[in-house]
Amino acid sequence: MSVYLTGKAVLDIQAGAPNNGRGTADQGNVTPVKQHRTGGKTYPYGSAQWWRRMLRDSFPDTDAPSPVIVNGKDAKQQSYTSGRPDRHTDDDLFGYMAATKATRHMRNTVLSTGTFVSITPERPTRDFGTMSRGLPTGANPILHEHEFYTAALQGDLRLDMLRVGFFEQEGKVRQAALSDEAVKEALQAGCVEATRRGISGILLPIEERRRRVGLLLRTMAAMHGGASQSAHYGDRTPALILLAPIQGGNQPFTRIFAPVDGEIRFFADTLREEIAAWSDLIDGKVHLGWAPGFLGDQRETARADLADLITADRLVIDHPRVVLTNLAHVIEAGDHDTWFQD
Repeated sequence: MSVYLTGKAVLDIQAGAPNNGRGTADQGNVTPVKQHRTGGKTYPYGSAQWWRRMLRDSFPDTDAPSPVIVNGKDAKQQSYTSGRPDRHTDDDLFGYMAATKATRHMRNTVLSTGTFVSITPERPTRDFGTMSRGLPTGANPILHEHEFYTAALQGDLRLDMLRVGFFEQEGKVRQAALSDEAVKEALQAGCVEATRRGISGILLPIEERRRRVGLLLRTMAAMHGGASQSAHYGDRTPALILLAPIQGGNQPFTRIFAPVDGEIRFFADTLREEIAAWSDLIDGKVHLGWAPGFLGDQRETARADLADLITADRLVIDHPRVVLTNLAHVIEAGDHDTWFQD
């Protein structure tokens, strides 16, 4: 059974508006943030597309993104990437649909992402500004309004290790990932034919697959971007990230956070029980990156409560950047090549 790096990330948004919503006519000249209501309470959120765009845009300049192709106009306008995952890491990890009148190729995402929803209910604040610079004497200033909030947004993540650098061509797939010409070029460049999960396709060398996973993890540790940076710039790296190598790809860590009396509480007992329940499928350490100061002294309490798992080398708790870069290093070094196998 193949391995998935599965877990969650939590973003600590301080007076931010990282993902704006779509305004309505009754709101007037107001830019809202994305939010939804459950049980009569309001929860700000960031879409999966927003987080994936931030991650994609945070890739280093040394890793060239796949070119975007735009054709048509108005309602018939289309845009898509070049659809060459053999050449571009972002096409490999994020997937694509490259469709023209003559051909159609697609790749389902290798990195699955959930919606990033506030752990506690939070009502966004409405702020306003004015444009008055350069207006003539006596003119009324031009008002504009927007929303922002402070919240911890959590979202689930899953990286399908086996599919990194493997491009499905025939079998249980809706469309082939590559054209015949692209397959020929990929094979000439060092790829090989392979079969994974009963599907035939093209496989990158293991060195490149390791590099791409390492690049992804290092980029997560240095994420930046989002909307409203002129007025609400802030840290967009994970304040907390949990990743575990799990066979089968289930997500057992959904409920390790919950609101208690309006405050966010980390439940060490829940994490402990989930690690025990899934121990036969967890293929290595559980990695918990936790930034100092996030949730007060709960990080040190968690370390004490889970000390036996840390001592047994079943759990690592450290700064998110340290956890992600260390995990990237051991994968790049080939210590976990079995995670890439069927």
